[in-house]
Amino acid sequence: MQLAKHPLWLAGFRPFFTLACLAGMTLPVAWALIFSGLLAAPDNAFTPVQWHAHEMFFGFGWAVLGGFLLTSTKNWVNIRGYHGPALMLLAAAWLFERLGMSCGGAWPRALFLLSNNAFLGCISGMLMWTLIRHRARDSYRDNAFFLIILPAFLVAKYLMLNGDNFTAGYSMSMGLFRLAFLVMLERTLTGFMKAAFQAQILRHPLLDMAIKLLGLILVMEMALPRPLTAALSLTLAVLLGIRFVFWKPQLALRRIDIGIMYVGYLAIVGQLLIEALGHVVNFVWVGSVSVHLFTFGAMGCVIPAMLIRISQGHTGRKVVFDTLDKATLYIMLGALALRIVLPQLYPALYLLWIQLAAACWFACYAILAIRHVPALLQPRIDGKEH
Repeated sequence: MQLAKHPLWLAGFRPFFTLACLAGMTLPVAWALIFSGLLAAPDNAFTPVQWHAHEMFFGFGWAVLGGFLLTSTKNWVNIRGYHGPALMLLAAAWLFERLGMSCGGAWPRALFLLSNNAFLGCISGMLMWTLIRHRARDSYRDNAFFLIILPAFLVAKYLMLNGDNFTAGYSMSMGLFRLAFLVMLERTLTGFMKAAFQAQILRHPLLDMAIKLLGLILVMEMALPRPLTAALSLTLAVLLGIRFVFWKPQLALRRIDIGIMYVGYLAIVGQLLIEALGHVVNFVWVGSVSVHLFTFGAMGCVIPAMLIRISQGHTGRKVVFDTLDKATLYIMLGALALRIVLPQLYPALYLLWIQLAAACWFACYAILAIRHVPALLQPRIDGKEH
């Protein structure tokens, strides 16, 4: 089939980073319109807030995570990786899920459940099969964490959309994404700092493992006693803070393409501190600061920088952040300030801040789509197949 041989289907990052750009442009804007009362919420059995949280984690978030893991896992175990019809099936399942989440309220229950679980079930199974089947040649022994968190995403997804379990579901989803980001950041920043500054950053096996184990435990924070959750969150924040000092931020922050990933790292620390203190002190925040510090700070800041690097490097191009690429990163820093900082200072303008933050997401991913999707639709320029 000729379509299956199109460059779009050569590697996982190609279709899913394309879909991530689409989701990044549309989903935040749709939510801002719904929140403003200018657009009707999707006709479904769950609330608009459940729809918003689900789509940002399992629509946008999993388009990015899926593209990253489909590409990374094949490199970790040194195999060809999924391509062609397999990627077409996964992309179709992702689109089917978006359709079901938008207008599946009148669908038969079985059809909605199929739409809601096909993508995540298939991609999780495929990724786990890759890691299990080729375990002996895996470059990273701690990929065992992915064997735990991949099926756990299905549990979080179910909880998020089912009645009184929403809070547990989004808490678990955030914990799973947080752990995935912790694993990703320690691997990628080590290489980025060495390449950019010839700098070695602290990597101690005991410290790194303690951070990941605490992150794994906190995935289930909704089932833990509040004092224990507070203690674990504070401990993880402190360990991350100590490691941050030894990761040479004074160098990283000189370059926006690497510095913004350090901002994302600090956002995780900040989110953990808010969670820890929130269990013992009754803070009054405007908006859901904890979850949005993670989604705007960690996901919002780190993902564009990673998307640019992977889209360039894995299509045979030199990784260079030009003026427009850098502009997308500054736009997302602006979105972070608009969504987290300004509502605390000027709460009366809360709706405006949400609308402007959504506009920033649209601008960022529109620029990324214009800049990088054409490369995802073309063969590698260095002559390699994939």
